[in-house]
Amino acid sequence: MKRWKVGVLVFALVACLSVALVGCQSKEYKPEGKSQTVSSTALGNPGTLRVGVNASSAPLAGQTSSSSRIVGIDVDVAAYLADQLGCKVEIVDVGTDPETALSEGRVDIALGVDASDDSAGYWKSKSYLQSGVALFGTAAESAVPTTDSKPKIAAQASSKSSWRVTNLYGDDSLVVQNDLKSAFEALAKGSARYVAADAVIGSYVSYSNNYGDKIIALLQDPSGYCVAVADKNTELQSAITSAVDKLVSGGVMDIIESKWLGSPIDLSSVTVVKSGSSASNSGSGASASADASASAAAASASASAASADASAEAAPATEEQPAAEGEGEGEAA
Repeated sequence: MKRWKVGVLVFALVACLSVALVGCQSKEYKPEGKSQTVSSTALGNPGTLRVGVNASSAPLAGQTSSSSRIVGIDVDVAAYLADQLGCKVEIVDVGTDPETALSEGRVDIALGVDASDDSAGYWKSKSYLQSGVALFGTAAESAVPTTDSKPKIAAQASSKSSWRVTNLYGDDSLVVQNDLKSAFEALAKGSARYVAADAVIGSYVSYSNNYGDKIIALLQDPSGYCVAVADKNTELQSAITSAVDKLVSGGVMDIIESKWLGSPIDLSSVTVVKSGSSASNSGSGASASADASASAAAASASASAASADASAEAAPATEEQPAAEGEGEGEAA
């Protein structure tokens, strides 16, 4: 009798628990979303932050080989900024013309904008990602080449990086390559001692191909990428200023850079190579401009540097990795 009673009690308890669990499952948990921090008039589509990117500028933004989905550093940054504003995010490919997309109202903000471009007709935030033409060496390399040492430097043909090499070191130092992957392969094989490339793109190619190379110097003053907003949209400018500050100071940008580049980029104390001298420490990014003859050459050389560093073979694209492009013509020469 006692065993029968115990069995009945256990059955009753299990039945009650089952009812309780079913009751819990009928109520879905939905996390509470953030409140929108800007007025709807500051957005073209209330509740959504439309973000313009250049989908042909990996690793900032690019399409994977298996789908048309756009991924990259700027896509991750866009998601963070939208979250800070309490909005959904919509990624829009604006190519190399963010100014027109902003003026026509097709996007609310644009990412990947060159911070050193003073000719643009839009407001710019402070840089969220540092960049500039950099000199890469192997993990064991530590020497910064002087301008009269004639070092062998690999760079992609007709790129801004190759122009910087010839401008600073002369034609004999340039080891011309078809793409950035080939340039880093030349470094690995010893046919070149250095590689010249955009700091962000070069870091991405080296990291995604497991070369383990590092930035040892800059061939121009450091610049960076910033957020662009229409001049008249002062409310959104203020909100973006706050969001970018949190992105950088809160360590989120370091996480995003580590995901795509292997580690965060810090160019604040990297040596800047000057024309006609050995090298100088940039410190806080003080000017290290070339001499007058180099400045005169810049105008004529800029046209030949217009074609991009097309390193489509740099790394096999995956769902989380776009095919690497090269140095876009919008970057500072």
